[in-house]
Amino acid sequence: MSEALLLQLESVCFAYDAERPVLRGASLALRSGERLVIEGPNGAGKTTLLHLTVGLLRPAAGRIIAFGRERRHERDFHEVRARAGLLFQDADDQLFCPTVLEDVAFGPLNLGRTPVHAREIAEATLAAVGLHGFGARITHRLSGGEKRLVTLACVLAMRPDALLLDEPTTGLDEGAEAALARLLLELPQAMLIVSHDRAFCNRLATRRVMLRDGRLEDA
Repeated sequence: MSEALLLQLESVCFAYDAERPVLRGASLALRSGERLVIEGPNGAGKTTLLHLTVGLLRPAAGRIIAFGRERRHERDFHEVRARAGLLFQDADDQLFCPTVLEDVAFGPLNLGRTPVHAREIAEATLAAVGLHGFGARITHRLSGGEKRLVTLACVLAMRPDALLLDEPTTGLDEGAEAALARLLLELPQAMLIVSHDRAFCNRLATRRVMLRDGRLEDA
């Protein structure tokens, strides 16, 4: 039996400026069990592609199909954002609560978990990413690497079916990066990974694509 198709972009076009299109008919498919690395130069549109996938941006043309349904309107993407966890390139864009525990528990609370259950999920997820005991820490006082791991915990606490990881090793030292790679290799979720860290990508990738001139092709 073939692996389930989770996320699909069909001939997607997008431009911030009409005279300089970013995507020119890009197509992509992510199946269960895959860790798909998206490669390409700076400014190629890799982050844009992730944001389109979860509805933070809308394509000028083409189709976005997620978890078996075409998604067009804002209401269509509410389910997508719960099931496809996006790790932002800048951790500060994702952290907004006073403490670490509140940030990590925010997603489960939004999904309808009780405060007690949300706290349990948050604490267990922090321990899983190597941040046991960090719950009471003040978020804005964390180091860059600690913020990166907290944002990953925020995403994982939602129990998503797929992970969209935008430069996940930013701010991590060598030891923390190795620990992150081990953690991700143990996770069951399918992944779309954007990273310039070649060694990290070599360790995780089950498949690669290259984004060049607005289109995706096998790397």
